[in-house]
Amino acid sequence: MCTLKDLKPGQKAYVGSIAVEGLMRRKLMDMGVTPGVEVQVNKTAPFGDPIEVRLRGYSLSLRKKDAENILMVQ
Repeated sequence: MCTLKDLKPGQKAYVGSIAVEGLMRRKLMDMGVTPGVEVQVNKTAPFGDPIEVRLRGYSLSLRKKDAENILMVQ
């Protein structure tokens, strides 16, 4: 199992679980990052942070420290 932070641009995977609790978990779920949703990494910023992902028909930018809390399954 890898995290969203580990995916390279162009790779797709499904959200397995979110390994953070509290407000950050609620914020991610409100943005559509829920278990079972397909996520594709579109691109990363020049220094690697943040990353832009596409899910549910829209693009979302996430900090790598937040993306490392999202566990992915292939």
